[in-house]
Amino acid sequence: MNEPAATDPTLPDPINASDPVNASDATNSSDFAHSSDPSHSDDLSGLSYPRLKARTRGFQLGRPRSFTISGDRVLFIRSQGATDPVGCLWQIDPGTGIERLLIDPLTLGSSDDTDLPDAERARRERMREVTSGITAYSVSQDGSLITFAVNGNGYVFNTTTSITVTIPAPSAIVDPRIAPDGSAVAYVCDGSLMLWPLTGTCVLLQAAEPNLTWGLADFVAAEELERHRGFWWLRDSSALLVERVDESAVDIAWISDPEHPQQPPRAHRYPMAGTNNADISLWRVERDGVATQLAWPQAFEYLATVSINRHGVLVQLLTRDQRRQLVMRLDGHSLFPIGERTDQHWVDVIAGVPALSDDGSLLDIINDTTVDAYRLTHAGIAVSEPHVQVTGLLQETAEHWLISAQLEPTHEILIRINRSTLQHEILTDLDALTGGIARDDVLVTVSSHLDQMGPGIQVKQGSNTHFVESLAAMPNVAAAASIIEAGSRNLRAAVLLPSNHIAGTRLPVICSPYGGPHHARVVRAAAAYATEQWIADQGFAVVIADGRGTPGRGPAWDRAISRDVAGPVLQDQVDAVTAAAEAFPDLDLSRVGIRGWSFGGYLAALAVLDRPDVFHAAVAGAPVTDWHWYDTGYTERYLGLPDEDPAAYERVDLIRRAPDLTRPLMILHGLADDNVLVAHALGLSSALLAAGREHALIPLSGVSHMTPQEIVAENLLRLEVGFFQRELS
Repeated sequence: MNEPAATDPTLPDPINASDPVNASDATNSSDFAHSSDPSHSDDLSGLSYPRLKARTRGFQLGRPRSFTISGDRVLFIRSQGATDPVGCLWQIDPGTGIERLLIDPLTLGSSDDTDLPDAERARRERMREVTSGITAYSVSQDGSLITFAVNGNGYVFNTTTSITVTIPAPSAIVDPRIAPDGSAVAYVCDGSLMLWPLTGTCVLLQAAEPNLTWGLADFVAAEELERHRGFWWLRDSSALLVERVDESAVDIAWISDPEHPQQPPRAHRYPMAGTNNADISLWRVERDGVATQLAWPQAFEYLATVSINRHGVLVQLLTRDQRRQLVMRLDGHSLFPIGERTDQHWVDVIAGVPALSDDGSLLDIINDTTVDAYRLTHAGIAVSEPHVQVTGLLQETAEHWLISAQLEPTHEILIRINRSTLQHEILTDLDALTGGIARDDVLVTVSSHLDQMGPGIQVKQGSNTHFVESLAAMPNVAAAASIIEAGSRNLRAAVLLPSNHIAGTRLPVICSPYGGPHHARVVRAAAAYATEQWIADQGFAVVIADGRGTPGRGPAWDRAISRDVAGPVLQDQVDAVTAAAEAFPDLDLSRVGIRGWSFGGYLAALAVLDRPDVFHAAVAGAPVTDWHWYDTGYTERYLGLPDEDPAAYERVDLIRRAPDLTRPLMILHGLADDNVLVAHALGLSSALLAAGREHALIPLSGVSHMTPQEIVAENLLRLEVGFFQRELS
C-alpha cells in the first residue's frame, strides 16, 4: 500500500460498502450505451423503485469515486450519467473548483467489458465493482502521467500534452501501475509480470506457469483482507515488490453454467476451511528481471499488507490462525522484523496501518483491551483517546495525525490529533457518516446524513471548499429511518414504516440484517435505507439491527462471536425486533419475516430454523450453510481450524438443522458464485428434501455473488416481497 493520504485512489464509501448485502445492485455492463454528452441520461421518470435501482446499479452510476490527490489537482472516476456504466477520469482544481474531463474511454474505441481477462473479472468480483470503462488508475509522483486499462487494453495519458498512448502487450492487461518517476509501467498479462519503459518494447520480468502467477493478489487477500493488488513499485522506481502465488495445492471448485451445458465447467482454486491455502511469497524484482525472494518465518501464511511511504517499506504478515501479526521492514533485499503482537482471538487488518512514521518508528492501530478500544499507537504508545474507536489512519504530517474514527457506531468522523499535545480536533459532522483522504493541505470528504438521500462530496484546500458534482440518480423513495437503542445491549437498530402509515394499523415485520463482521447496516445515511423503505411501503414495518460481531462497538463486541457466529448473532436479532415492537406498538410480532444476502442469508435461514417462535418466514440469499465449505481466511478467523475445534463448526452448521424447519424458507443463489459456492444452497436444499421439509430454491443462472442482469436484480426484490406478502398475510 502506498501512503494512504497521497496515492491510494480508493476513498472510503460511507453508503454502499462493497458488501454482499447489496449484491443485487449490480447490472450487466453491456446493457447500456455510453454517451460522451455529460447531460446524457435515460428518462428515469415513472420507473418503479426496483427497476430504477437495477438500472442505475444501486444508484452508483454517475457518482464520483476513487479519488486521488495529485499535485495541484484531485483526480476521480465518474461516468457521464445516471445509467451510464462507463467510468471516465476527471479532475477538479481544489483552488477554483473547476472540473475537467480528462479521459473518456469512448474516444479510445473500447469502453465495454467484452474482452476482459479472467483475472480482471475476478478482481472486479472481489471488489464488487459494478462499472466498466476506467475502474482504476495509477498516477506518477509528479502527476504528469496516468495509466489505466479499459477492456484489457492499457494506456498512458500525459496530463501536460493530453496525449494518450497504448501500452504494448502480448495479451490483455491487468492492473497497470506506473513507476513513481514516470519512467515505466508494470502490468500483468496472463499471470506474467511485464514492464514497458515507455519507449521500445515490453519486457517479460517474471513468467507465469500452470497454477502460478506473478503480480496478482491471492484469493484470500482479495476476498477477506481487502488487499486487491499483487505488486508495488518502490518509491525510487528502481524495482518492484511482487507477490508470487502458487495455487497448485489448492483444491478445485468446479463452477458450471447449467443454462449452457455445451460449455465446460470452470476450474476455480478455492481454499475451503481446513484445506491448503495458496503458497504465497514476496519477491523484489529489479527492472532487468532479476528476482530475490524476501524470506519470512514459515509460520506466517498470510501476506496481509504491503505499505510503502517516503519513510520506507513495511510488510504485515499473519499466521494461519490470524492470532499473530509480524511486521517486517525492507532493507535492501531482505526483510527484518520490527514489531509483533498477538490476540487470543484474531489480529485485525485495518486501513492505513501498520506504517512507518517520519521518525522511523511504527504507526499502528491496536486492540487496547484495557479500555476496549481500537487505538492509534506511535512507537508503541497510544495517542488516540480511550473513548475513540479508530477505524483508519489517513495522514501523518509533522504537526498531526489524521484518523477516521467512531464515537458512536452509527457514524464515522475525521479527527486530527495534534502530535505535540495529543489534542483531538473533530473535523466533520458528528451526525454524519464521513470518509476521506488527505495530502498536504487538501482534504477530500464524502459525507452522508439521515436527512439527505445522496452523499455530499467536498474538496477543501485552506479556506476554499468546493462540491464535486454527482450525476447519479436519487432513489425515488423518501427513506425515513428511526434509529433506536434496543434491548439490554443497546443494539443499534433502524425502524422504517410505510410512508402512508396510519397509527393503529398493525404491520407485519421484515427484519433485514447483515449481522456479520465488517459491515454495519445501521448508519446515519438515508440512502442506506432506500430498499428497506420501498419494502416498508409495500405494507410492512422493516427492522434493521446490528448485533454482536458488527463493527463500531469496540474489540470485545467484535470478538463476542468468536467460535460462535450463530448464537449471539441470532439472539441480538430477537432482542432487536422485540425492542422495536415496544417502541413502535403497531409492529405485529405474530408475523415476522427475515431477509438477507451472504452472511445475512445465513442469518435469515438460521432464524427460521432456530427460532421459529419469533421468525415466521425467511428469504436466504447466497447463504453459507456448511462452514467447512467457506474459505480459510474468513472461516478460520472466527471459528478456528476445523480439526482444532470441530464443535464450533457443528454449532453453526445449518444443514444439520434441516429437520427442524417448520417455517416457510426461500433460498436464492447464483450458480456462478465463486465466493459462497452454490453447493451451500444445494446442500441445504437436499437436506431439507431428505427430511421432508417443504421449501423453495431459486437458482440464478449466470449470477455470481453479485446479480449482473438488470431484470433479475429488479425482480428479485419483487419476488421477496411477494413471498412475504403471502406468508405473512
